[in-house]
Amino acid sequence: MTARAVDHVNVDVDDLEACYEFYRDVLGLSLLRPPEDFQGEHAMFEVGETVVTLVETGRADGWSPADLEHPLDKGHLAFETSRERYDEFVDDLDGQFPKQGPYDWGEFEGFYFLDPDGNLLEVVTYDPPRAERDRPLLTHDDV
Repeated sequence: MTARAVDHVNVDVDDLEACYEFYRDVLGLSLLRPPEDFQGEHAMFEVGETVVTLVETGRADGWSPADLEHPLDKGHLAFETSRERYDEFVDDLDGQFPKQGPYDWGEFEGFYFLDPDGNLLEVVTYDPPRAERDRPLLTHDDV
């Protein structure tokens, strides 16, 4: 069997309401099914052809951002976006933990951040920067 695509990703959260608003309003994901559509604590969003489901299971890690020394220490979910939106994420969500980025990953640039439950997310862009950078990009050698 060969997989053709990622159909969906479930993200464990402790606070569905806060995460629902964050994924909807901050990330701007397209709502597929709101929490009231489910008997359990779920919300579904569509990102391209992939579904991201928030699930309030009580199993979220609950770790502190202070425990995160580097984003590659924890699995994460990455979203692709335009340069303009990417730069907005960097401006709005910077300063959550050390070595957050942005990173030069060769073909794309990436920046890591946390949702309200501490799930690690990354936003990436394949678009080049529009002007000179305010700070240097981190690289894999900075890991």
